[in-house]
Amino acid sequence: MSEQTTVPRRKPRFPFAAQVLAGVVLGIVLGVVALQIGPVGDGEPNWLAVTLQTVGSTFVALLRTIVPPLIVLAVISSIANLRNVANAARLAWKTLLWFAITALVSVAIAIVIGLTLRPGLNSAVDAGTAAEPSTTGSWLAFIESIVPANFLGLAASTSAADDGSLSTSLSFNVLQLIVIAVVLGIAAVKVGKPAEPFIAFTSSTLEVVLKALWWVIRLAPIGTVGLLGNAVYSYGWTTIGALGQFTIAIYLGLALVLFVVYPVVARLNGLSPVKYFTGVWPAVQLGFVSRSSLGTLPVTQRVAEQNFGVPRHYSAFAVPFGATTKMDGCAAIYPAISAIFVAQFFGLSLGLTDYLLIVFVSVIGSAATAGTTGATVMLTLTLSTLGLPLEGVGLLLAVDPILDMGRTATNVAGQALIPAIVAKREGILDVVRYNAPRGITGFVPEDQPGTVTGDAIAAERAEAERAAAEGPQDRASSEQDSDLAESAARS
Repeated sequence: MSEQTTVPRRKPRFPFAAQVLAGVVLGIVLGVVALQIGPVGDGEPNWLAVTLQTVGSTFVALLRTIVPPLIVLAVISSIANLRNVANAARLAWKTLLWFAITALVSVAIAIVIGLTLRPGLNSAVDAGTAAEPSTTGSWLAFIESIVPANFLGLAASTSAADDGSLSTSLSFNVLQLIVIAVVLGIAAVKVGKPAEPFIAFTSSTLEVVLKALWWVIRLAPIGTVGLLGNAVYSYGWTTIGALGQFTIAIYLGLALVLFVVYPVVARLNGLSPVKYFTGVWPAVQLGFVSRSSLGTLPVTQRVAEQNFGVPRHYSAFAVPFGATTKMDGCAAIYPAISAIFVAQFFGLSLGLTDYLLIVFVSVIGSAATAGTTGATVMLTLTLSTLGLPLEGVGLLLAVDPILDMGRTATNVAGQALIPAIVAKREGILDVVRYNAPRGITGFVPEDQPGTVTGDAIAAERAEAERAAAEGPQDRASSEQDSDLAESAARS
């Protein structure tokens, strides 16, 4: 018998994390160079600025293209994956509960920061430049947007150019896509066996879409160069300086959530904060440069399963669900501080009821961020609820791309943490894998020795619960059947 030789897996010479960081540095440098070159002709951007803008917008366009099928397939599969889980309802309820708990803590931190730093009283922006946003949020619009306009959740908009020509563009309403996918997923589970081919097709198609999205994600270092370079050129240091205290307040709140709240929550649930940071870092850095929780979804799910040891059957539900509703950065920190900024800027006072409304909107209304343009609509929803002038949104749009990087990084960090917390409390987390050393790629090797997968733990627990539910007579009968089977096998 010939011995099998194991060929060691070749380690990448330049890890993906290092590639993204290199893209960040190069993007900032090229943005500064583009600023030094300055505009050409009649204020037109120079060749370097155009190149950076094209590279960044192309990367974002690729992410947006693949998001609609990803949402539908991920939600349907996540609901279908829970059909064989005995404690599915408890897992879903506890996931929502922890979403709300961390959102509540985040918005409380934001209110304290807004009242302490008072960014609206120390701003150099001109109120005359404020304009009402073209897209606003309201509770009525949110409720109306839940009802799908068509099967694909498509919306069309037509605009007229200066020469009188018309152009029509199509867009997807993410919230409607989620509603459609939830209905299809529940229907598939209720139908039962006849729906198995549909569920299998959905799962396999999801794997194909995730593979295609992973190829797009591999372009993130190049996209980072374009996105950051274009941001530096477009907004420069003057715009950031005018809203410097507001920017500092937002990033301070995000930092407190990411580096204080999340580690404390992990520690209180018996998980190492250091392992949490090293494990979640691949998703955080990609979320920072891509500014898309949905675009980061494959990496976030891989972090939850491969680094944290969350069972696949649960992470397939919790991570996609969190990518659309768990947004402590966009739905808690940003709208709370921004609302206080707007009130201070326009000289309006907020009472206790107003702060309670901010908390309510941040904890309950975060699902509205999934339906339209994210944090901006969440902010208009908050301002509308408080009766504050919507012109305040226009004051903050100049630095929104810069803030969105930190917001998304915080979002994905929470989206990976909550499934790990719930799995730990339910006893189905692979703690050995959670504490395992990360490889050079930033992930625990799939063949890590000595680890038991979270799905195996969940299966063992389900078997134990089934055995406990059986009566003594049933167990005796099962043991007798097993003895007969062994005798037959020996014969």
